[in-house]
Amino acid sequence: MASIGAAGLEAAARHPGLLAAIDQHAAAIRDSLFGDLRELTPVHLAGYAEGVHEAAVEHGWQLPEAIDWSAAHDWVLTRLLAVCALAR
Repeated sequence: MASIGAAGLEAAARHPGLLAAIDQHAAAIRDSLFGDLRELTPVHLAGYAEGVHEAAVEHGWQLPEAIDWSAAHDWVLTRLLAVCALAR
């Protein structure tokens, strides 16, 4: 939440396209995790985010130094931002 969540969710309030993308990713995360869980907890979400981040880094992804939330977004950032939205 500290590295991208707060700024990204604030930007989503101003950019409907970003908000829609976050909503789609959040729905996919809920569908993925609810198959095995009765409730999404912060611990489950943190573990999921860690897994997404680790897999992305293994494939060469790096967190950008500066993020332009009004521009097109990559899958990893949007997915991590959706985890932040669910946690909030």
